[in-house]
Amino acid sequence: MDNTSGNAGGEVKQEVKATTAVIQVKPEADPELVSFYGEAVKLQEYAEARTIASVEDIKSATNDLSIIANIKKAMEGKRKAYLTPIQDHVKSINETFKTLMAPIEQANTTTRSKIMAFNAEQERIRREQEAINRMKQETADREAKLKGEETKPVEVAPAIAAPPKRIDAEMGALGQRTIRKWELVDIALVPDEYKILDSAKVTKVVKAGVPSIPGIRIYEEPVLVVRPS
Repeated sequence: MDNTSGNAGGEVKQEVKATTAVIQVKPEADPELVSFYGEAVKLQEYAEARTIASVEDIKSATNDLSIIANIKKAMEGKRKAYLTPIQDHVKSINETFKTLMAPIEQANTTTRSKIMAFNAEQERIRREQEAINRMKQETADREAKLKGEETKPVEVAPAIAAPPKRIDAEMGALGQRTIRKWELVDIALVPDEYKILDSAKVTKVVKAGVPSIPGIRIYEEPVLVVRPS
C-alpha cells in the first residue's frame, strides 16, 4: 500500500507494509486457568471452614498453603505469558511513535519558543521605553521646579503596543494565557501539609536494619513463610 503525504518540501511517497502481532486473549477461556480457578475456589472454601486448634491442624494447613503457593506461582506465570507480548508490543509502538513524532514535536516546540521569545522581547522594549519616557518627564519636572517654571510635557517616544493576545491567521488562531507554576526555594519553610513522606526510601532503610528514624516507629511483625516441596 502506498501512503502519499505532502509537506513543506514537496510530496513524499512512502511504501507502508502492514505488520501483525499475535497475542493471547480471554484468559477466562483458558482450560488450564479454569482448572486453577476451580482448585482455588475449593481451597478458599477449605480455608473458610478450617479450624486451627493443634499442631496437626497447622500441618494440614501447611499442606494447603504449599498447594496454594504452587497454584499462585502457576497462575502468575500464565498472567505474565498473556501480558508480556502485549507489553512488549505496546513498548515497541510507543518507542516507534516517539521517533516518528520527534520532528513534529520539535517543530511545535521551536515555533512556540520563537513566538514567546518575540513577545517577551517586545514586552521588554515596551517597558524599557515606558521607563525612559517616564525618566524624561521626571527630569523635565525637576528642571522646571529648580527654575521655578511651569512644568511642560516633554517630547517622548511614541508608546509601543503590547503584543496582541490573539492572532487570527488563514488556518487558525493563536491565543495566549498565563498559567501558575512553582519551584522549590527552601524546603524548611514549606508547610508540612505539602510534604510527602518517601515511603519507599523508609521501607528500604528499615529492611536494611536502620535502628531508628525520628518520628517513625520501627517494629517487627511475624509472617508465615511457605516453602512448597
